[in-house]
Amino acid sequence: MERYGSYLPMTSSTPIVTLKEGSTPLVRSRVIGPELGCEALYFKLEGSNPTGSFKDRGMCFAVAKAIEDGAQHIICASTGNTSASAAAYGARYGLSTVVVVPAGEIAIGKLAQAMAYGARILAVNGNFDDALKLVREASEQLELALVNSVNPFRIEGQKTGAFEIVDEIGDAPDFLCIPVGNAGNITAYWRGFNEYKDKTDGRVPRMMGFQAAGAAPIVDGAPILKPRTIASAIKIGNPASWRYAEEARDESGGMIEAVTDDQIIDAYLRLARQEGIFCEPASAASVAGVLRMPELGVSLAGRTVVCILTGNGLKDPSTAEQRASVELEYVEPDFAQLEAVLRSDPKSSI
Repeated sequence: MERYGSYLPMTSSTPIVTLKEGSTPLVRSRVIGPELGCEALYFKLEGSNPTGSFKDRGMCFAVAKAIEDGAQHIICASTGNTSASAAAYGARYGLSTVVVVPAGEIAIGKLAQAMAYGARILAVNGNFDDALKLVREASEQLELALVNSVNPFRIEGQKTGAFEIVDEIGDAPDFLCIPVGNAGNITAYWRGFNEYKDKTDGRVPRMMGFQAAGAAPIVDGAPILKPRTIASAIKIGNPASWRYAEEARDESGGMIEAVTDDQIIDAYLRLARQEGIFCEPASAASVAGVLRMPELGVSLAGRTVVCILTGNGLKDPSTAEQRASVELEYVEPDFAQLEAVLRSDPKSSI
């Protein structure tokens, strides 16, 4: 809000609400980008935000406008990251927070955050779309400010990620690759790049959105009643910002495609083991997507690409435990034994 206030719909009555979100690292790839022939491939580490996901960008502004309007209570539906973010800002600014989550469908790291921040947590026997429908009705009938991405101020805050990319690399990238769940983030970035065109001589990226194959309603062209994917953050069957996502795709000459769970996990592990970046599975959908682009007929040779990594890997520790685990090797507290074990590995250079 302080850095990009002139691009936000602020008034003299809008309070500055912050946990020092934004200004997240833009890390250049050392392995994946060169393998793809990119001029440069960057990873935008939104997991470095205060609650570990991109949601903080929009949440700070949504909460600021709620406070400006006199709200004392906020509510959201969530697959996890929104609940953590809403609960954190609600706690800091003295707002009671209600989060509605799909029962049994939220990663433990995210649920633990909402618990720690003191939110009231309601688990609905349904999916995210059921939860969102419920909180929309609650916000209309009760004195509760809705802070999901259907709140336009969320989108306003999230668009600042586009500003940061341009400011750091000095131009718009050729491609912006991003996970698509409820589709608010692709909507926000497209808005941001368009509003920042005076900094790029009118250049904007092609918006490349990627949904999980079991939760790809935009790709399939119809809502999915029971979405399925390991990437819980984008496990959404009827995106609230569907139309805006399609506009971003079409206006930019981009695409929205699906990536399988296996492709997501492959990208998740490659990021960790080749780039030293630990993100949650949904984040890796953007990288799984860029890895698919050549087979989709999109040349990356000499291009600048930015992948948005939406959340920290510690949001979903169970996936790391199940899909990235390595066998522990036990040794006694004896150097000779340690040396023997290390030298026993034929791949080791010790």
